[in-house]
Amino acid sequence: MGSGFDRREVLQMAAAVGVAGISETVGPRAGASTVAPAAFVSHGSPLVSLDTDAYPQALRRFGESVNGVRALVVVSAHWETPGGVRVTASATPPLIYDFGGFPEALYRLTYPCPGAPEVAREAVALLAAAGFASAADAGRGLDHGTWVPLRLALPEASLPVVQVSMPRGASAEDVMRMGQALRPLRSQGVLLLGSGGVSHNLRRLFPDKAAPSESWAQAFDTWVAERLDARDFSGLLDWMRAPNARLAHPTAEHFLPLSFVLGAALPEDRLIPVFEGFHHGTLSMRSFALRA
Repeated sequence: MGSGFDRREVLQMAAAVGVAGISETVGPRAGASTVAPAAFVSHGSPLVSLDTDAYPQALRRFGESVNGVRALVVVSAHWETPGGVRVTASATPPLIYDFGGFPEALYRLTYPCPGAPEVAREAVALLAAAGFASAADAGRGLDHGTWVPLRLALPEASLPVVQVSMPRGASAEDVMRMGQALRPLRSQGVLLLGSGGVSHNLRRLFPDKAAPSESWAQAFDTWVAERLDARDFSGLLDWMRAPNARLAHPTAEHFLPLSFVLGAALPEDRLIPVFEGFHHGTLSMRSFALRA
C-alpha cells in the first residue's frame, strides 16, 4: 500500500497506544477535552433505520453525548477503491442506497448533511504524507454504512460529513495506518468513525432479528471484547487467529474499519461502550467510542 512501515513497526505502534483503559457507559462528561472522539459502530442491516429499539436508542444517546465536534470523517465497509484512497469532497454529498430488496420506505429516507471540502483536503494531505496514494472525489456520495448509523446517532444532520475509502486489498495494518494518519484531526474537533461489523456473515443470518445468538458468533464477539478491554490493539490486528474468525468474516471489509479506529486512538483515551448485542442470531452489533 505504499507504506513506509513494515508489519513489525505497525504492531509496535499499536502496542504503544494500546495501554489499559477504563470502560463506562456513554454520557457527557464535565470538563470534557476538546479532542473529538473516535468511534466504531456495527451498522447491521439497513432496516435498523426504521427501528426504535435498543440499538438506535443507544446510538442516539451516543450522538447526544458528542459535544464540540465540528465534522465527521467516516471509513465504511462499503467503499473500497483500487489504486489508493479516495475522499469525498462534495459540499452537498448525495446518499447512495447501495442495497436491494428492502421495503420502499428505506429508499425514501434522507440525510441532508453538508460535506466538508476543507476537511477532505486536509485528509488527503495527511494520508499522502503517510504514504497513501490519495485523492479527493467530488462525485462520490455517502453509502449506507455511513448514513444509516449517522441518521440514528445525529438525526439533525447538521454536522459536515466526509467519507474515506479503504484501498482494495488493504490489510488491517494498512487501515490502522490510515487511522494514525488522520488522528491529528481529532484535536481539531473532527470525530473519526469506523463503520462495519464485529461479526458479519450474511449467509448465516436468521430471518428473525431477535433470534438467539449462535455460539460461534458469541465466541468471536467475546474475543474482540476482551482485547478491546485490555487495549490489546496488536492482538486485534491479528484477528484471523481469533476463534471462528473466517466464520464471523468470510471477507474482511466489515472488520477492517475497526482497525481504522484503533489507529486513531490516543494513549489517554478511555474505552466507552455504546452498544452490545446481536441481531439475526449472528450479527454482533458491538459499538464503542474512544474518548480522551
